[in-house]
Amino acid sequence: MRFHALAAALLSLSIPMTTIAADKPSTHETDRSADPSVARQLEGLDYKYEVDDDGDYKLTFDMDDGRSQLAFVISAVENFGEMKVREVWAPAYRASEAQFPATVANRLLEDSQSSKLGGWVKQGDMAVFVVKVAADATAKQLDDALDFVLRTADQMELELTGQDEF
Repeated sequence: MRFHALAAALLSLSIPMTTIAADKPSTHETDRSADPSVARQLEGLDYKYEVDDDGDYKLTFDMDDGRSQLAFVISAVENFGEMKVREVWAPAYRASEAQFPATVANRLLEDSQSSKLGGWVKQGDMAVFVVKVAADATAKQLDDALDFVLRTADQMELELTGQDEF
């Protein structure tokens, strides 16, 4: 009989907790929201941006020779130990198949090795140059990361494709 009374008491306590938990946004929803500190920094730099469906900041910049380059500042922060970083990235290449041609993959690896910041990653059928900056980077540091990904991606896109897709 004590067991049933204890179970009933615990059950009655768990109902309000379940209700409270249901009112909180899920981790998934929270991860998809735009980080307002990034917006403040981009606005302080006078950059125009859009927020995509993932809550990331999408920017397009004019480059040399009439070219343009797409870049993203990712809102989500990644953690490892005491480090907190966010990604700044720009696409440069889209493969016609699931796998990159060996010459393209090798060229991206070579470029990653000599890069001062960041490296190339494969996201689906695209090659994307990624720099990871401290989550609390200053506006100037964010600007430097954007500058680096933009130049690197645009140069590689021109080298690999001769096009201006991104």
